[in-house]
Amino acid sequence: MPLGHDSALHVAAQHSSPAVVAAMAAAAADVDVMSDGRSPLWLAVYSRRHDNARVLAAAGADPWQSMMAGWSPGRLSLAGPEPDLFGTAPAGVELAPAERDAVVLAGELGERLQVHYYDGTGLLCVAGIDASEAIRRLDGTPMTEDELLAHYDVDKDPEPGDDGDWGWLPEMDDLLLVGVTDVPGGCVITQPWGYQPQTPLVGRLLSAGTVAYGLYANPKSGNQGSIHRDGQTIGWDLHPGGAAWSTDTSQVVLLSYLYRLQAPAYTCGFVGLRPADARCITGPPDQWVLLPERDYWASTTA
Repeated sequence: MPLGHDSALHVAAQHSSPAVVAAMAAAAADVDVMSDGRSPLWLAVYSRRHDNARVLAAAGADPWQSMMAGWSPGRLSLAGPEPDLFGTAPAGVELAPAERDAVVLAGELGERLQVHYYDGTGLLCVAGIDASEAIRRLDGTPMTEDELLAHYDVDKDPEPGDDGDWGWLPEMDDLLLVGVTDVPGGCVITQPWGYQPQTPLVGRLLSAGTVAYGLYANPKSGNQGSIHRDGQTIGWDLHPGGAAWSTDTSQVVLLSYLYRLQAPAYTCGFVGLRPADARCITGPPDQWVLLPERDYWASTTA
């Protein structure tokens, strides 16, 4: 009996033991039954349940059946930890150079960007421009720590062992204050308490001539993503780090697999940033910046 949109075999491929999957596959009328554009074998690969993937393949599931924007179960496995899961790939199925680069970058970011809690954080990862250019485009005012303490009338009283993170602004909620940090490949705009970095106007201003990916880790509804390219918002209400959908592009299907449940790393990886560590996300930033008062939800950059 189907559970949600998936058949019982789809669910078992992700969550059950190989013995259960083998019994269900033997009884299935079609071991390659499709649901939301993918087969049980595809979900086993996507979930990195290679034990179940082997069982399904032995039961007759086709590893090379095209689905999900051209990502068959077998082709998807080429981007994972066991590229020989189904033996030698047919001719023409190999990963493209850009896809191989994405796999390498995901491995790097998965190790460097271990961010376990980021609810409420807003990010914008921008390729090809540095922090000073981002501040210029935003018409922002760089602020020293002393200037911020005076501006917000805050007394800094660090606890013993204070490591210099966000702790000195525990009650901050000003959406006009953002952090900006240079990283290899571009820069990151961050706000640990709000969504400002991924508002449409910020994204359009910073993506002129380049590309930016925004993330707001909404504590109420989960991760929300956005894409901005050449000064235009071209994607909104996306789900970085979430499951791949049948309507996704080939690039998004791959990134969803590589960065499953790693939304901050997905955000950096989408635009090709290579931060050395998680400081651009967890703080402190290179520079605090006050943004001017304006309508950041405006439909134009004027």
